[in-house]
Amino acid sequence: MTNRRSFIWAATAATASAATFPSLSARLAAAEPSTPDLPVRFSLNTSTIRGQNLSIEKQVDVAAAAGYDGIEPWMRDIETFLAEGGKLGDLRKRIEDAGLFVASAIGFANWISDDDQQRRAGLEAARHDMELVAGLGGKLIAAPPIGAHRGGSVSPPLELVAERYRALCEIGASVGVQPQLELWGFSPTLSKLGELAYVATAAAHPAACVLPDFYHIYKGGNDFAGLSMIEASKMLCFHINDYPADPPQDKIADKDRVFPGDGVCPLPTIIRGLIDNGFTGTFSLELFNPEYWKRDALAVAREGLEKSKAVVQQALSLSVG
Repeated sequence: MTNRRSFIWAATAATASAATFPSLSARLAAAEPSTPDLPVRFSLNTSTIRGQNLSIEKQVDVAAAAGYDGIEPWMRDIETFLAEGGKLGDLRKRIEDAGLFVASAIGFANWISDDDQQRRAGLEAARHDMELVAGLGGKLIAAPPIGAHRGGSVSPPLELVAERYRALCEIGASVGVQPQLELWGFSPTLSKLGELAYVATAAAHPAACVLPDFYHIYKGGNDFAGLSMIEASKMLCFHINDYPADPPQDKIADKDRVFPGDGVCPLPTIIRGLIDNGFTGTFSLELFNPEYWKRDALAVAREGLEKSKAVVQQALSLSVG
């Protein structure tokens, strides 16, 4: 049970944030879960069925048929749709007619680079991506540490990262789309929950928010207890997945992710903590498992949703000491 003090603190923080960034208030008010007894919503990140090589229209159809609340498309699939003559308005209508919302979108704009020219180009690319997301009715986009994420990269000082993230948030505020600071466990930059929290805080922007991921938290060598230090209203979307005990942490890769509940991550316990701290966002299923790509896309999407809901149900059934 959430104690009174933490509830008041979370409610106060959410109210302050809503006052400075109205779109967040509207989105939280509209966040009605599809299953009445679950306080969260569920989205399909289309990486989960990437290997089936479906068009974005078919990805929408699969997400809707499987029973998801939302879809989290990749920008490259949106761009392919447009390049082939598709109209953004038609795609938005297809999503809305299917009863879905755009939970987030996956883009790779280089907003963090030390090279001024590359960073300026990256910010323009980010603006372009955000405008497309807004055109689909979306309010969120991933902002991973592109430009400082490779093995040989040297991480910029966190103070600089925060300044650069603030610049990205300024663009987002002008478009109406919030860039979610994304943790990547394999990256020299923003692989730690502490780094994520510092940058989001130091950016000092009302649009600042974070995009955690169970696999990446583990891959980055983090303790899941660190999630309790991030205010719940700043986690609007959370990538849900699981991971096996083998390969070990230093060898595990994106392709090794498995359905929630099929690995060793203590998801019910962690999710219970998130919910008790006020999390009411969207769990978006993000997998890259080549074995799942060999299967029927709808069957994979359905199994993923069933298992995502199951671990949330297990979380809610846990007794609180």
